[in-house]
Amino acid sequence: MSRNYILSKEAVARKLQRMAYEIIENNLDEQEIILAGIRENGSVIARNIEKLLHAINSNIKIWNIEIALDKKAPHDIKLSGETDFTEKVIIVVDDVANSGRTMLYAIKPFLAYLPKKIQTLALVERTHKTYPVNTDYVGLSVATTLQEHIFVEVEGDTVTGAYME
Repeated sequence: MSRNYILSKEAVARKLQRMAYEIIENNLDEQEIILAGIRENGSVIARNIEKLLHAINSNIKIWNIEIALDKKAPHDIKLSGETDFTEKVIIVVDDVANSGRTMLYAIKPFLAYLPKKIQTLALVERTHKTYPVNTDYVGLSVATTLQEHIFVEVEGDTVTGAYME
């Protein structure tokens, strides 16, 4: 079965680069940015964004943590690194933003603190939001039917494409 690719490896690289510049532009006065990638693909995207941010601006401290949660039943949420998130800028990163539910639950552990900002990033955003989550940084926004699904492919630490079924 042939796949309906909506992003090639090269297009993904361009989208990630653009989003990294947007992050810097929107956070120029910040000392530190925490990228919180949602396991699995969100973590890969967060690591790629981290490398791009370091290349663009070495004055902002960038660090990465991983959020582990079951996307089908996202009640138990674990962070790979515990710290005081008070007054920090946190960017929650996922591969695809569908309904907004996963992003909403992924934000939950940070609310025990008083972060300065919580922003969201998704490589691909679908237009069917059922939860009140706005994606701040979007690689590609796609209008889909509820029956269509978007998949992001990764190999190691490289995002190789995205397709729709």
